[in-house]
Amino acid sequence: MLLQSSSFNWSEQEKQLLAEQDYDATIADVIDIAIKEIGLGKESVAAIVLRKLEPETISPVFGKTVATIVSGYRRIDRLYTKHTSYETDNFRKLLLTLAEDVRVVLIKIAERLALTHSINSTLNADSDFNAIRPFAQETAVLYAPLAHRLGLYHIKTELEDLSFKMTDYETYKQIAHDLNATKVARDAYIKSFIGPLEEKLRGEGFKFTIKGRTKSIHSIHNKMVKQQCGIENIYDLFAIRVIIDAKPEREKAECWQVYSIVADMYQPNPKRMRDWLTIPKSNGYESLHTTVLGPEGKWVEVQIRTQRMDEIAEKGVAAHWKYKGIAGENGMDSFLKGVRELLESGEGDKETANDFRLDLYDQEVFVFTPKGDLYKLAKGATVLDFAFAVHSEVGCHCIGGIIDGRNVQIRHVLRNGDQVEILTSTQQKPNRGWLDFVKTSKARNKIRQTLKALEHENTAEGRELIERRLKNWKLPYDESKVSKVARKLNYESVSDFYQALASGNEDIFKIRDLYQELLDYSANNSGPAIHSAETFALQETEAPTNGKSSQTPLIIDRALNNVEFRLAKCCNPVFGDDIFGFVSISRGITIHRTSCPNAKDMRNRYGYRVVDAKWKGTNENNAYFTVVLRVVGQDDIGIVTNITSVINKEGNVRLRGVNINTNDSLFDGQITIQVSDTNQVNSIIKKVSTIRGVKSVNRI
Repeated sequence: MLLQSSSFNWSEQEKQLLAEQDYDATIADVIDIAIKEIGLGKESVAAIVLRKLEPETISPVFGKTVATIVSGYRRIDRLYTKHTSYETDNFRKLLLTLAEDVRVVLIKIAERLALTHSINSTLNADSDFNAIRPFAQETAVLYAPLAHRLGLYHIKTELEDLSFKMTDYETYKQIAHDLNATKVARDAYIKSFIGPLEEKLRGEGFKFTIKGRTKSIHSIHNKMVKQQCGIENIYDLFAIRVIIDAKPEREKAECWQVYSIVADMYQPNPKRMRDWLTIPKSNGYESLHTTVLGPEGKWVEVQIRTQRMDEIAEKGVAAHWKYKGIAGENGMDSFLKGVRELLESGEGDKETANDFRLDLYDQEVFVFTPKGDLYKLAKGATVLDFAFAVHSEVGCHCIGGIIDGRNVQIRHVLRNGDQVEILTSTQQKPNRGWLDFVKTSKARNKIRQTLKALEHENTAEGRELIERRLKNWKLPYDESKVSKVARKLNYESVSDFYQALASGNEDIFKIRDLYQELLDYSANNSGPAIHSAETFALQETEAPTNGKSSQTPLIIDRALNNVEFRLAKCCNPVFGDDIFGFVSISRGITIHRTSCPNAKDMRNRYGYRVVDAKWKGTNENNAYFTVVLRVVGQDDIGIVTNITSVINKEGNVRLRGVNINTNDSLFDGQITIQVSDTNQVNSIIKKVSTIRGVKSVNRI
């Protein structure tokens, strides 16, 4: 059928690829809907038939456009593996955003209608309605509103009616039976209502058209439920639309004149009057609605508007599901109005549509949690932004993420459809550097709040520390002299000085000497004593001459989350390494490797703060230690995959991050892992070194 269609001219190569594909009666129905009811053309029809092929296979034969449509189609299909809720406006937006070409959404709507036709063709009272209920609910909640917003009103009504039939078969059949039983009488009634009205309007000189219809089964049922009555008591079972051909300056006046004629002929119900001429809806919708008592005492809804007003309403600006109270963006209406105009102009599948993108949501990105929950973030949002969107505490302790099984850093920029798992650590705290790359206001505000709280906490801790030390040294505490010490050390405020003290960034003995100097100056009322640089250093007797502490070695035998011990981030010691301790102000003891690049400087400058340390015989707590490996090698395809595969196969080893930089034909990367001891580190280094293309592996 497809190849024989006279509407399209296929090349021999195109015919061959199309002929190789399988498509049944449902696909034929999709094509029929796409062509006749939506107005799509050759490229869309080809995409429907080739939808199961990879875009790379399609592009050489049919070109980039068809490949792009198929790619978008396949991406949307993958949404259903996320198990997310389709009952949200975010899901509709994501569906549209992932479809870079709007024809993808139109094809999905045609496909949904065809599938709905197929299911309903075999539907009867004995059908398994529980099995098809999720499909029907999704059709009503997602696809029908999308069709309506795109101006596909007939498809929207059909989707609503057929999904209602699948969810409440008996009620649907009863309403359909009642309508069919009275069809002849109903058509005659509409004609009897319109006839006198047409004659009266012509007599008054109006140019107009009148449309009469019975409302859809789905709409009738909704009114029956809302009004808690039978079909015979529905006020506006009949709907009449009077469309006037009026000049712009006469629009409102002529609408009111027609209303006056209708009200003279048929008794109006004042409670059912809706004036959207005087004050149009915020979405631009303009019309007069009234319900009148027609012949035989039946209520009929009459809508009065001009051709301009009707055109605006028909093109989606006043989408029915939105002006019933569901919020929406004007930008979306404007976009969809343009889509409808594009289709109606006959250009819906030509060159002008190729670059037609959904620009409206370019400023948003949609991502999933591992459970399938959907989040909307600003475009350019990072893993850290997502962490704060999930929960403020998650954001404050975020150390990275996992996207599609790949470890990423906190500054990694998210893409539409990413599924993100957040990695956290109780040791992590926000820092000012985070403000340089987060995009969302929630993340930015929470980071600022936390930083202020930390600063306040550190200020109080630093003040308490200096007061306690001065007391131990039997020196009086003087706030003004502490401020002078802060200025001598080039701090802008005493608060900054306190924070530095709390963080262990200042030598407390150097501060003691500066403070003592100020006390001596005040006592002698003379100029400050002149000292050499050595004056501010610790006396030689206070530091061991061999660079090591003479104390009994400290045994590291507790869980790593104990505040008494910290592992230095500069060298990342691991159970089994030769280690030493460094006493930091207010933060306990920091454990370093003896091969730490900072070890020599610490021993030379702060020997009195160095203590011997060693690990307990076994890692009883099964604690994990962070290790960073530097890997250099040939930039070959798949080498990173090979490296991560080797690491993942190693028992009890956690891969926590991969950062690769390439230059010409070489790559230089850092791989972050978590291990339980040095044996695992050595094993991984040995195995990674044997991978083809790897030139060197070193622990940082």
